[in-house]
Amino acid sequence: MPAIRTVNVTRYITPLREGGSLPAIAEADDDFIYVLKFRGAGQGPKALIAELLGGEIARALGLRVPEIVYAELAEGFGRMERDEEIQDLLKFSVGLNLGLHYLTGAISFDPTVHQVDELNASLIVWLDSFLMNMDRTAKNTNMLIWHRELWLIDHGASLYFHHRNQDWQETAKNPFPFIKDHVLLKQANILSTVDHKAKIILTPEKFTAIVSEIPEAWLDESTSFELQRQRYLQYFITRLSNTSIFINEAEHAREALI
Repeated sequence: MPAIRTVNVTRYITPLREGGSLPAIAEADDDFIYVLKFRGAGQGPKALIAELLGGEIARALGLRVPEIVYAELAEGFGRMERDEEIQDLLKFSVGLNLGLHYLTGAISFDPTVHQVDELNASLIVWLDSFLMNMDRTAKNTNMLIWHRELWLIDHGASLYFHHRNQDWQETAKNPFPFIKDHVLLKQANILSTVDHKAKIILTPEKFTAIVSEIPEAWLDESTSFELQRQRYLQYFITRLSNTSIFINEAEHAREALI
């Protein structure tokens, strides 16, 4: 997989207030525009880790995700910001943050207007069950249409178990009941097929490469960085070995819908 680039944020453009963590549109020193996710937001760096891992796993599966970059925020960057809430957020986010390439002109996916084929619908439902992503509902699809293609955004609500002191190995074997609210569940009628495809692509080596991209700046300094990365790796490997648990959950939820 290509190395994730690092950019320096040069200009704060506008907040995206519909996001609970107050992401923003910003410009970087490569002259591109990004949606910036801040380490100083409510869920802290773990939301950035979920965004990174979820986005790169989706990309590995062949789904479209905007380029993810590390976004360096210099000290004193928000000093001239008038909004105190934003000024505090920028102050607490000095250092390494996460950016997603801004898809200019993209529109939100509307399930009443846009169609998704059974393969992509099944793959996205599989992905969100695998990641335990609670945030792909009809109210908040976190999908965009850009150049007539479907793009996935916002995986920060995935892997929510890492915010708690839970047994990661046992959590990896859990079903995902929230899949019943997934916006694409009705169309996801070939989950077993995409499960086979995903298991061919998502090898231990692929997971290792993705997990190795977690910056030390986002990890807990009180615990070995390597141990923390290994936990994510083992979680993914264990969950991939137990996909029948969440596939059965999704199929039962789909049957209830149709």
